[in-house]
Amino acid sequence: MSGIGYLSPALVILGVFLFYPLLKTGYLSAFITDVRGRAVRLAGWENYLDVLTSSTFLPSLRLTFLFALMTVPSTIVIALLLAVMTNRRLRGITLFRTTYASTMAVSAAAAAVMFRALFHPSAGAFNTILGMLGLPEVGWLTDPSLALISVALTTVWMSLGFNFLVLLGGLQSIPDELYEAAMIDGAGSWRRLVHVTVPLLSPVLLFVGIVLVIDSFQSFGQIDILTQGGPAGSTNLIVYEIYQNAFTRNEVGFASAQAVVLFLIVLVLTALQFKISERKVHYQ
Repeated sequence: MSGIGYLSPALVILGVFLFYPLLKTGYLSAFITDVRGRAVRLAGWENYLDVLTSSTFLPSLRLTFLFALMTVPSTIVIALLLAVMTNRRLRGITLFRTTYASTMAVSAAAAAVMFRALFHPSAGAFNTILGMLGLPEVGWLTDPSLALISVALTTVWMSLGFNFLVLLGGLQSIPDELYEAAMIDGAGSWRRLVHVTVPLLSPVLLFVGIVLVIDSFQSFGQIDILTQGGPAGSTNLIVYEIYQNAFTRNEVGFASAQAVVLFLIVLVLTALQFKISERKVHYQ
């Protein structure tokens, strides 16, 4: 009983901010709601059928998958390279580690505002650099073919700090004796990375991959500040679509059904990652 007492504050917080909203979302997904989000008529599976036949849900889902493909592998590769570079006993290396990890202290809103300034068509640093190189200016956030890439670039930068720290911690847990044995066998830096580092780091890589996939499907703040789902719906990812249905169009029941479908999709993707990776992950 004493254990429950110690856990009760955390359980209350989780109940109020996690479990209750989850149950409420599932409940509202079966109802037609009014403009205040109150259930007025039982819809059963009607909302879910509307989701699957919606002209906006499936395109936003496709964009979300594309967004995940842009951000997840890029973040893992860059964070791993930074972790490998800083996993050395050198004077001043702590400064570099702190710099690379600093992005985790920046909120999504602050990062989006900063990148919005960098992406500005006339005064932004990116177009200024292009002008200095004699290249034409680019509409980073106004060109439908570039807007999603720009949001993905912002997201990769935002995600680097946390994933860099996790991967660096994983690297520091690998015994030095294994690298010494590989060097004696004549393995170069690349072979040591592929045949020693990556296999022994596979549990951490699996964790990082799962977290990044979930985060990519939940991206909202940077999209709301940078593009508001535009231009021409090119960055209307699934969570922003749910937000618009719930708080702009006041279709809370329909949006709740979309949220439940998103939850099931993320659950299936996570299970697939575990299933596909179980033979490739090596636990010490």
